[in-house]
This record gives sequence, structure tokens and C-alpha cells, in this order.
Amino acid sequence: MSIRHKYTIGTLGLVALCFTLSCNNSTEQQANSTAETTATETAAPQETQQAAPSAPVSAEPAKAIPDFTFYILKNGIRFNKEDLAKNGNITFILFDPSCSHCQHEARDLGQHYDQLKNSNLYFVSMNDPALMSSFLETFAKPLVDKPNITVLYDRDADFINKFHIPSQYPATYVYGADGQLKEHWSGDRAIDEIITAIKQ
Repeated sequence: MSIRHKYTIGTLGLVALCFTLSCNNSTEQQANSTAETTATETAAPQETQQAAPSAPVSAEPAKAIPDFTFYILKNGIRFNKEDLAKNGNITFILFDPSCSHCQHEARDLGQHYDQLKNSNLYFVSMNDPALMSSFLETFAKPLVDKPNITVLYDRDADFINKFHIPSQYPATYVYGADGQLKEHWSGDRAIDEIITAIKQ
């Protein structure tokens, strides 16, 4: 199931871009196609049309954790880069609550929580907070209320604007305590490989 999101990019101005990110479908062509359509539709009347810029779909995510603003799902409190754990790896999991692949990964992580106690996991989603609120409770109950597990609402699409536009959900990014990227992947992966990457 796919969810539609909006975000902006800046070059000579702001371009509104809508795209659909699916559990297992590539989004690069969809993003580029929608960017061109949206740019054409939103141009001011009687202005000279310039070629619409293609979406900044980067093959590589941010090498270092960028500045961002998310919101803690539980209480709505703003959450910034400075609020990240200071020790251990930092793993961001960009997910869609309705995505079966995301549900399976969360379930597997929950079943292996004992191996993840010293890692910091941040589940990030741009979806409606109401949909997000029962995600861990439903699919990964062992992760609920753990001190190293945080669910964050990305209200302003900071992740896809500043970190990376992944090709699939779930998208996982492992950063070291120094904030430098260690590993990333989009889509399914065996749970033993996921745990190894998160703990490396």
C-alpha cells in the first residue's frame, strides 16, 4: 500500500513535489515524473517556462547525520539531532505503518530485542500519527516503551529532504556514535544481517 507525501526542494525557488513511496516499488521514475508535472502546473501565468528540475533523488544517503526536526510520537515534543543518543550506533528506520515489509521487520526486531539493547533505534514515518500510534504495539510489542526505541513523526518530510529518498520501505540507515554513516539498505533483509549491521 502506498502513501502520498509532499516535500520541497530549493534551487532558484521552491518546487512542490509529490511522490508515492511503496513497500516494494522503485520511486525514482515516479518522483521525477511528478516533479515535472507539478512544476508545470504551479508556474505563474504568463511567465516564461523553464525546464522543470528533476527530483534530487540521490543514490547515496547523507554521509553524516544532518540537522533535522522530527516529533516524538508519544507526546509531540520536538526532536532534533542534539536529542539523539550519545553512545552506541544510531539506526533510523523509515517506515510506513501499512507496509507489510515494515511490519515484518519490526516484528523480527522485536523478537530479537535482547540482541539490540545497546543499540538506538529510531522509527521514522511521515504518515498520519494516528496510523503510527499502534504500529509497535501491534507488530513489535517487545519494543514498546524500551529506552532505546523511539518512534518519530516526520511532519515536514525532513527525512527525504535531508537524509535520502529510498527506493523501498522499510529503509534502514545505521550511523555510528560519531554521526557517520556505516551502512544503509532499502527493503527486506534477513534479520541476522540486520542485527549484525545495527550492532557493528
